Amino acid sequence: MDRAQDGGNVAGMSGLSRATVSRLPQYLRLLEDIETGDTISSDLLAEAAGVNAANVRRDLSDLGFQGTRGVGYSVPNLRDRIRRELGIEKRRKVAIVGAGNLGTALARYGGLAKRGFDVVAIYDIDQERIGSLIGDVKVQDISEMPGDCGSGLYDMAIIAVPARAAQTVAEGLVDAGISSLLNFAPVRVSVPDAIPVRQVDLSTELQILSYYG
Repeated sequence: MDRAQDGGNVAGMSGLSRATVSRLPQYLRLLEDIETGDTISSDLLAEAAGVNAANVRRDLSDLGFQGTRGVGYSVPNLRDRIRRELGIEKRRKVAIVGAGNLGTALARYGGLAKRGFDVVAIYDIDQERIGSLIGDVKVQDISEMPGDCGSGLYDMAIIAVPARAAQTVAEGLVDAGISSLLNFAPVRVSVPDAIPVRQVDLSTELQILSYYG
């Protein structure tokens, strides 16, 4: 059965809950940005994730990581453990499909490289965009995508195309062997259960925010 997800995968290989997995990147951001100190308290981690300290202790216990009472958690050890759990202990290579305004902005976003993700390929169908440089990556014709993906140039992809093209792009990436997808197109894509996909609809998020604001 295919799935179209809102929040991404259910529990991963280690059996962590979806809520715990969603908080790990928030813990990691703090751990990577911290400049002084070898240890960190559960209170500081809780503040970073917007939860209470008990949540943090439970999350890290489920991760198999223990702190020292009265001292806290080792910053370098916890950072490495979370990176391993998230599968980013090594840098990951990413493709962006769609070189319009959104795709270009994502390709130029320095936070990707800072967090261990290198954009190595960008694709489009617009002949005026093909051949241009975004940063140091040349925009290629989308016809090159299956070969690049199949050869292992990257194993993650970001979809930033119009809604009408998103499903076709997703299916092409799946057929080429992609391992995970981040979809920014304003439509849900359906892929096989084995392929993790995160759906990010900016307009929907703004509508929800508008309700609360």
